Amino acid sequence: MKVIIIDDEQLAVDYLERQLMKINNIEIIGKFIDPIAGRSEIFLKDVDLVFLDISLPEINGIELAEQILEKKPDLRIVFVTAYNEYAVKAFELNALDYIVKPIRADRLIKTINRISEHESKQDSAEMKTYTMRMNIFRQVTVEASNGQFSVIQWRTTKSQELFLYLLQHRRQLVRKSVLIDLLWPEYEPDKVYSQLYTAIYHIRKTMARFGGENFQIINLMEGYILNIDHVLLDVEEWESQIESAPSLSFETIDQYMEIMKLYTGHYLQEYDYWWAENERQRLKQLWLSISYKIADLYENNNQLDKAIVWFLEICNQHMQEERAYFALMKIYASMNNHVLVDQQYSSLITNLWNEFNEPPRGYITDWYNQWDGKINKS
Repeated sequence: MKVIIIDDEQLAVDYLERQLMKINNIEIIGKFIDPIAGRSEIFLKDVDLVFLDISLPEINGIELAEQILEKKPDLRIVFVTAYNEYAVKAFELNALDYIVKPIRADRLIKTINRISEHESKQDSAEMKTYTMRMNIFRQVTVEASNGQFSVIQWRTTKSQELFLYLLQHRRQLVRKSVLIDLLWPEYEPDKVYSQLYTAIYHIRKTMARFGGENFQIINLMEGYILNIDHVLLDVEEWESQIESAPSLSFETIDQYMEIMKLYTGHYLQEYDYWWAENERQRLKQLWLSISYKIADLYENNNQLDKAIVWFLEICNQHMQEERAYFALMKIYASMNNHVLVDQQYSSLITNLWNEFNEPPRGYITDWYNQWDGKINKS
Protein backbone atom coordinates (compact mmCIF):
# COMPACT_ATOMS: atom_id res chain seq x y z
CA MET A 1 0.00 0.00 0.00
CA LYS A 2 1.59 3.27 -1.17
CA VAL A 3 1.18 6.09 1.38
CA ILE A 4 1.67 9.87 1.46
CA ILE A 5 1.65 11.91 4.70
CA ILE A 6 0.62 15.58 4.87
CA ASP A 7 0.90 17.47 8.18
CA ASP A 8 2.18 20.98 8.88
CA GLU A 9 4.18 19.76 11.91
CA GLN A 10 7.47 18.05 10.99
CA LEU A 11 7.58 16.13 14.28
CA ALA A 12 4.10 14.73 13.63
CA VAL A 13 5.11 13.68 10.10
CA ASP A 14 8.25 11.93 11.34
CA TYR A 15 6.40 10.19 14.17
CA LEU A 16 3.67 8.88 11.88
CA GLU A 17 6.30 7.71 9.40
CA ARG A 18 8.07 5.67 12.10
CA GLN A 19 4.80 4.07 13.19
CA LEU A 20 3.79 3.20 9.63
CA MET A 21 7.17 1.64 8.84
CA LYS A 22 6.46 -0.98 11.52
CA ILE A 23 3.46 -2.24 9.53
CA ASN A 24 3.84 -4.78 6.74
CA ASN A 25 3.04 -3.87 3.13
CA ILE A 26 3.27 -0.12 3.75
CA GLU A 27 5.46 1.96 1.43
CA ILE A 28 5.78 5.66 2.23
CA ILE A 29 6.34 7.43 -1.08
CA GLY A 30 6.05 11.00 0.16
CA LYS A 31 5.76 13.20 3.26
CA PHE A 32 4.98 16.90 3.25
CA ILE A 33 4.54 19.82 5.62
CA ASP A 34 3.43 21.94 2.64
CA PRO A 35 -0.12 20.82 1.77
CA ILE A 36 -0.03 22.33 -1.73
CA ALA A 37 3.18 20.47 -2.57
CA GLY A 38 1.66 17.30 -1.14
CA ARG A 39 -1.42 17.72 -3.30
CA SER A 40 0.74 18.12 -6.42
CA GLU A 41 2.68 14.95 -5.58
CA ILE A 42 -0.55 12.99 -5.10
CA PHE A 43 -1.73 14.07 -8.54
CA LEU A 44 1.54 12.88 -10.09
CA LYS A 45 2.03 9.54 -8.34
CA ASP A 46 0.16 6.27 -7.96
CA VAL A 47 -1.05 6.55 -4.35
CA ASP A 48 -3.30 4.19 -2.38
CA LEU A 49 -3.67 6.05 0.92
CA VAL A 50 -3.13 9.58 2.25
CA PHE A 51 -2.81 10.56 5.91
CA LEU A 52 -3.94 14.18 6.04
CA ASP A 53 -4.06 16.60 8.97
CA ILE A 54 -7.44 18.34 9.28
CA SER A 55 -6.00 21.55 10.73
CA LEU A 56 -3.59 23.08 8.22
CA PRO A 57 -2.50 26.74 8.14
CA GLU A 58 -3.04 27.42 4.44
CA ILE A 59 -6.10 25.33 3.68
CA ASN A 60 -8.72 23.32 5.56
CA GLY A 61 -7.78 19.63 5.44
CA ILE A 62 -11.25 18.56 4.35
CA GLU A 63 -11.25 21.15 1.57
CA LEU A 64 -7.87 19.82 0.44
CA ALA A 65 -9.24 16.26 0.50
CA GLU A 66 -12.19 17.38 -1.61
CA GLN A 67 -9.79 18.87 -4.19
CA ILE A 68 -7.75 15.66 -4.25
CA LEU A 69 -10.80 13.45 -4.65
CA GLU A 70 -11.98 15.59 -7.54
CA LYS A 71 -8.96 14.29 -9.47
CA LYS A 72 -8.67 10.87 -7.82
CA PRO A 73 -12.12 9.80 -6.59
CA ASP A 74 -11.03 6.28 -5.58
CA LEU A 75 -8.20 7.41 -3.31
CA ARG A 76 -8.48 6.56 0.40
CA ILE A 77 -7.89 9.41 2.86
CA VAL A 78 -7.45 9.18 6.63
CA PHE A 79 -7.61 12.47 8.53
CA VAL A 80 -5.13 12.91 11.35
CA THR A 81 -6.50 15.25 14.01
CA ALA A 82 -5.90 16.52 17.51
CA TYR A 83 -9.66 16.92 18.02
CA ASN A 84 -11.38 14.54 20.40
CA GLU A 85 -13.99 12.14 19.06
CA TYR A 86 -16.87 14.46 19.94
CA ALA A 87 -15.36 17.35 18.02
CA VAL A 88 -14.61 15.06 15.08
CA LYS A 89 -18.30 14.18 14.86
CA ALA A 90 -18.91 17.79 13.86
CA PHE A 91 -17.10 16.95 10.63
CA GLU A 92 -19.47 13.97 10.13
CA LEU A 93 -16.59 11.55 9.53
CA ASN A 94 -16.92 7.82 10.10
CA ALA A 95 -14.43 5.47 11.75
CA LEU A 96 -12.60 4.79 8.49
CA ASP A 97 -11.93 8.48 7.99
CA TYR A 98 -9.87 9.69 10.93
CA ILE A 99 -7.33 8.85 13.60
CA VAL A 100 -6.76 11.01 16.70
CA LYS A 101 -3.40 12.30 17.92
CA PRO A 102 -1.35 11.11 19.72
CA ILE A 103 -1.36 8.13 17.36
CA ARG A 104 -0.98 4.76 19.04
CA ALA A 105 0.55 1.89 17.09
CA ASP A 106 -2.35 -0.47 17.80
CA ARG A 107 -4.88 2.13 16.65
CA LEU A 108 -2.89 2.71 13.46
CA ILE A 109 -2.74 -1.02 12.69
CA LYS A 110 -6.48 -1.31 13.25
CA THR A 111 -7.09 1.60 10.87
CA ILE A 112 -4.91 0.04 8.14
CA ASN A 113 -6.66 -3.31 8.58
CA ARG A 114 -10.10 -1.71 8.37
CA ILE A 115 -9.16 0.09 5.18
CA SER A 116 -7.82 -3.12 3.64
CA GLU A 117 -11.01 -4.99 4.57
CA HIS A 118 -13.17 -2.15 3.31
CA GLU A 119 -11.31 -2.07 -0.01
CA SER A 120 -11.66 -5.82 -0.52
CA LYS A 121 -15.41 -5.66 0.19
CA GLN A 122 -15.78 -2.76 -2.21
CA ASP A 123 -13.83 -4.60 -4.90
CA SER A 124 -16.07 -7.65 -4.63
CA ALA A 125 -19.26 -5.57 -4.75
CA GLU A 126 -18.01 -3.01 -7.27
CA MET A 127 -20.46 -2.22 -10.03
CA LYS A 128 -19.22 -2.18 -13.58
CA THR A 129 -18.27 1.35 -14.48
CA TYR A 130 -19.71 1.45 -17.96
CA THR A 131 -23.17 2.65 -18.89
CA MET A 132 -25.66 2.60 -16.03
CA ARG A 133 -29.09 4.04 -15.43
CA MET A 134 -30.13 6.38 -12.64
CA ASN A 135 -33.81 6.63 -11.77
CA ILE A 136 -35.03 9.88 -10.20
CA PHE A 137 -38.73 9.43 -10.79
CA ARG A 138 -40.19 8.52 -7.39
CA GLN A 139 -37.13 7.17 -5.51
CA VAL A 140 -33.50 7.62 -6.49
CA THR A 141 -31.92 4.31 -7.49
CA VAL A 142 -29.01 3.22 -9.65
CA GLU A 143 -29.36 0.36 -12.12
CA ALA A 144 -26.15 -1.32 -13.27
CA SER A 145 -25.67 -2.71 -16.75
CA ASN A 146 -26.50 -6.18 -15.41
CA GLY A 147 -29.94 -4.97 -14.32
CA GLN A 148 -29.12 -4.90 -10.59
CA PHE A 149 -30.73 -2.02 -8.65
CA SER A 150 -29.10 -0.21 -5.74
CA VAL A 151 -30.45 2.45 -3.42
CA ILE A 152 -27.70 4.98 -2.71
CA GLN A 153 -26.66 4.82 0.95
CA TRP A 154 -25.86 8.34 2.10
CA ARG A 155 -23.75 9.18 5.12
CA THR A 156 -25.88 12.26 5.90
CA THR A 157 -29.14 13.76 4.71
CA LYS A 158 -27.27 16.96 3.81
CA SER A 159 -24.98 15.04 1.45
CA GLN A 160 -28.01 13.45 -0.17
CA GLU A 161 -29.80 16.75 -0.68
CA LEU A 162 -26.66 18.46 -1.96
CA PHE A 163 -26.09 15.71 -4.53
CA LEU A 164 -29.69 15.80 -5.74
CA TYR A 165 -29.60 19.59 -6.01
CA LEU A 166 -26.42 19.40 -8.09
CA LEU A 167 -28.01 16.63 -10.14
CA GLN A 168 -31.05 18.79 -10.85
CA HIS A 169 -28.66 21.51 -12.05
CA ARG A 170 -26.30 19.06 -13.76
CA ARG A 171 -23.75 20.48 -16.19
CA GLN A 172 -24.37 23.96 -14.74
CA LEU A 173 -22.29 26.02 -12.34
CA VAL A 174 -23.91 26.16 -8.89
CA ARG A 175 -22.39 28.81 -6.67
CA LYS A 176 -21.16 27.87 -3.22
CA SER A 177 -23.09 30.78 -1.73
CA VAL A 178 -26.33 29.33 -3.15
CA LEU A 179 -25.58 25.91 -1.64
CA ILE A 180 -24.78 27.41 1.74
CA ASP A 181 -27.98 29.47 1.81
CA LEU A 182 -29.94 26.38 0.79
CA LEU A 183 -28.49 23.84 3.22
CA TRP A 184 -26.82 25.70 6.11
CA PRO A 185 -28.51 29.10 6.48
CA GLU A 186 -28.14 29.01 10.26
CA TYR A 187 -24.35 28.46 10.34
CA GLU A 188 -21.78 31.15 11.07
CA PRO A 189 -19.75 32.17 7.99
CA ASP A 190 -16.42 30.98 9.43
CA LYS A 191 -17.78 27.48 10.08
CA VAL A 192 -20.13 26.85 7.19
CA TYR A 193 -17.53 26.12 4.51
CA SER A 194 -16.27 23.12 6.48
CA GLN A 195 -19.80 21.71 6.30
CA LEU A 196 -19.92 22.24 2.54
CA TYR A 197 -16.50 20.68 1.94
CA THR A 198 -17.38 17.71 4.14
CA ALA A 199 -20.63 17.11 2.27
CA ILE A 200 -18.84 17.26 -1.11
CA TYR A 201 -16.23 14.87 0.28
CA HIS A 202 -18.95 12.39 1.27
CA ILE A 203 -20.63 12.69 -2.13
CA ARG A 204 -17.38 11.85 -3.89
CA LYS A 205 -16.85 8.82 -1.67
CA THR A 206 -20.43 7.61 -2.04
CA MET A 207 -20.61 7.99 -5.81
CA ALA A 208 -17.16 6.44 -6.34
CA ARG A 209 -18.87 3.11 -5.76
CA PHE A 210 -20.77 3.66 -9.00
CA GLY A 211 -17.69 4.64 -10.98
CA GLY A 212 -15.73 7.80 -10.22
CA GLU A 213 -15.62 8.71 -13.90
CA ASN A 214 -19.42 8.53 -14.16
CA PHE A 215 -20.11 11.30 -11.63
CA GLN A 216 -17.56 14.11 -11.63
CA ILE A 217 -17.83 17.18 -9.41
CA ILE A 218 -15.73 20.02 -10.79
CA ASN A 219 -14.59 22.46 -8.11
CA LEU A 220 -14.28 26.01 -9.38
CA MET A 221 -13.40 29.01 -7.26
CA GLU A 222 -17.01 30.19 -6.99
CA GLY A 223 -18.90 26.90 -7.14
CA TYR A 224 -19.32 23.35 -8.40
CA ILE A 225 -20.38 21.66 -11.63
CA LEU A 226 -21.70 18.09 -11.58
CA ASN A 227 -20.97 16.29 -14.83
CA ILE A 228 -22.38 12.83 -15.49
CA ASP A 229 -21.00 10.51 -18.13
CA HIS A 230 -22.12 7.05 -19.29
CA VAL A 231 -25.21 7.49 -17.09
CA LEU A 232 -28.74 7.41 -18.47
CA LEU A 233 -31.21 9.43 -16.37
CA ASP A 234 -34.78 8.16 -16.61
CA VAL A 235 -36.04 11.75 -16.71
CA GLU A 236 -33.83 12.65 -19.66
CA GLU A 237 -34.72 9.41 -21.46
CA TRP A 238 -38.45 10.05 -21.03
CA GLU A 239 -38.31 13.65 -22.26
CA SER A 240 -36.02 12.73 -25.15
CA GLN A 241 -38.38 10.03 -26.37
CA ILE A 242 -41.35 12.39 -26.17
CA GLU A 243 -39.50 15.05 -28.18
CA SER A 244 -38.47 12.58 -30.89
CA ALA A 245 -41.81 10.74 -31.09
CA PRO A 246 -44.02 11.24 -34.17
CA SER A 247 -47.48 12.78 -33.87
CA LEU A 248 -49.94 10.73 -31.85
CA SER A 249 -52.24 8.53 -33.93
CA PHE A 250 -53.47 4.96 -33.94
CA GLU A 251 -50.36 4.07 -35.97
CA THR A 252 -48.07 5.44 -33.23
CA ILE A 253 -50.14 4.77 -30.10
CA ASP A 254 -48.09 1.69 -29.13
CA GLN A 255 -44.92 3.79 -29.16
CA TYR A 256 -46.57 6.32 -26.84
CA MET A 257 -47.67 3.55 -24.49
CA GLU A 258 -44.06 2.41 -24.12
CA ILE A 259 -42.90 5.98 -23.55
CA MET A 260 -45.48 6.58 -20.82
CA LYS A 261 -44.34 3.44 -18.99
CA LEU A 262 -41.05 5.23 -18.32
CA TYR A 263 -42.88 7.72 -16.08
CA THR A 264 -42.85 5.54 -12.95
CA GLY A 265 -43.73 8.27 -10.46
CA HIS A 266 -43.36 11.99 -9.95
CA TYR A 267 -39.93 13.62 -9.99
CA LEU A 268 -38.16 13.01 -6.64
CA GLN A 269 -41.57 12.02 -5.31
CA GLU A 270 -40.30 10.56 -2.04
CA TYR A 271 -38.17 13.60 -1.18
CA ASP A 272 -39.71 16.69 0.37
CA TYR A 273 -37.41 19.31 -1.14
CA TRP A 274 -39.08 22.64 -1.86
CA TRP A 275 -36.50 23.46 -4.54
CA ALA A 276 -37.57 20.39 -6.57
CA GLU A 277 -41.20 21.48 -6.81
CA ASN A 278 -40.93 23.59 -9.98
CA GLU A 279 -39.25 20.77 -11.89
CA ARG A 280 -41.73 18.28 -10.45
CA GLN A 281 -44.67 20.39 -11.64
CA ARG A 282 -43.12 20.90 -15.09
CA LEU A 283 -42.79 17.14 -15.60
CA LYS A 284 -46.26 16.52 -14.17
CA GLN A 285 -47.75 18.91 -16.70
CA LEU A 286 -45.88 17.22 -19.53
CA TRP A 287 -47.23 13.83 -18.42
CA LEU A 288 -50.72 15.33 -18.10
CA SER A 289 -50.61 16.82 -21.59
CA ILE A 290 -49.63 13.50 -23.21
CA SER A 291 -52.17 11.58 -21.12
CA TYR A 292 -55.00 13.86 -22.25
CA LYS A 293 -53.97 13.42 -25.88
CA ILE A 294 -54.11 9.62 -25.50
CA ALA A 295 -57.45 9.69 -23.67
CA ASP A 296 -58.95 12.09 -26.23
CA LEU A 297 -57.76 9.93 -29.12
CA TYR A 298 -59.57 6.93 -27.70
CA GLU A 299 -62.71 8.89 -26.81
CA ASN A 300 -62.95 10.59 -30.21
CA ASN A 301 -62.73 7.18 -31.88
CA ASN A 302 -65.38 5.68 -29.59
CA GLN A 303 -62.95 3.36 -27.78
CA LEU A 304 -64.52 4.35 -24.50
CA ASP A 305 -63.12 1.58 -22.31
CA LYS A 306 -59.56 2.65 -23.15
CA ALA A 307 -60.45 6.32 -22.76
CA ILE A 308 -61.85 5.58 -19.30
CA VAL A 309 -58.58 3.92 -18.27
CA TRP A 310 -56.59 7.04 -19.12
CA PHE A 311 -59.05 9.53 -17.64
CA LEU A 312 -59.09 7.50 -14.42
CA GLU A 313 -55.29 7.50 -14.34
CA ILE A 314 -55.31 11.27 -14.74
CA CYS A 315 -57.73 11.58 -11.81
CA ASN A 316 -55.53 9.26 -9.77
CA GLN A 317 -52.37 11.29 -10.45
CA HIS A 318 -54.04 14.73 -10.40
CA MET A 319 -56.95 14.53 -7.99
CA GLN A 320 -58.17 18.08 -8.70
CA GLU A 321 -58.10 17.79 -12.51
CA GLU A 322 -61.70 18.80 -13.28
CA ARG A 323 -61.54 18.15 -17.01
CA ALA A 324 -60.82 14.43 -16.49
CA TYR A 325 -63.67 14.00 -14.00
CA PHE A 326 -66.05 15.80 -16.35
CA ALA A 327 -64.98 13.60 -19.29
CA LEU A 328 -65.66 10.49 -17.20
CA MET A 329 -69.05 11.82 -16.12
CA LYS A 330 -70.10 12.35 -19.75
CA ILE A 331 -68.77 8.95 -20.87
CA TYR A 332 -70.58 7.15 -18.05
CA ALA A 333 -73.75 9.13 -18.85
CA SER A 334 -73.54 7.98 -22.48
CA MET A 335 -73.30 4.42 -21.18
CA ASN A 336 -76.32 5.01 -18.87
CA ASN A 337 -74.16 4.20 -15.85
CA HIS A 338 -75.82 6.59 -13.40
CA VAL A 339 -73.98 5.28 -10.35
CA LEU A 340 -70.54 6.05 -11.81
CA VAL A 341 -71.63 9.52 -12.93
CA ASP A 342 -72.65 10.30 -9.35
CA GLN A 343 -69.47 8.71 -8.04
CA GLN A 344 -67.18 10.85 -10.22
CA TYR A 345 -69.07 14.04 -9.40
CA SER A 346 -68.94 13.28 -5.66
CA SER A 347 -65.20 12.53 -5.85
CA LEU A 348 -64.58 15.80 -7.66
CA ILE A 349 -66.53 17.79 -5.06
CA THR A 350 -64.66 16.11 -2.20
CA ASN A 351 -61.19 16.56 -3.71
CA LEU A 352 -61.73 20.19 -4.65
CA TRP A 353 -63.16 21.01 -1.26
CA ASN A 354 -60.32 19.29 0.60
CA GLU A 355 -57.61 20.93 -1.50
CA PHE A 356 -58.98 24.37 -2.38
CA ASN A 357 -62.16 24.76 -0.32
CA GLU A 358 -63.99 25.40 -3.61
CA PRO A 359 -66.84 23.77 -5.57
CA PRO A 360 -66.48 22.48 -9.15
CA ARG A 361 -66.61 24.98 -12.00
CA GLY A 362 -70.04 26.27 -12.90
CA TYR A 363 -70.32 24.54 -16.26
CA ILE A 364 -69.71 21.14 -14.61
CA THR A 365 -72.29 21.78 -11.90
CA ASP A 366 -74.80 23.03 -14.50
CA TRP A 367 -74.27 19.92 -16.64
CA TYR A 368 -74.66 17.62 -13.64
CA ASN A 369 -77.84 19.33 -12.41
CA GLN A 370 -79.36 19.18 -15.88
CA TRP A 371 -78.41 15.51 -16.27
CA ASP A 372 -79.66 14.67 -12.76
CA GLY A 373 -82.98 16.41 -13.49
CA LYS A 374 -83.50 14.31 -16.60
CA ILE A 375 -82.67 11.11 -14.72
CA ASN A 376 -85.11 11.90 -11.93
CA LYS A 377 -87.90 12.69 -14.41
CA SER A 378 -87.38 9.42 -16.19
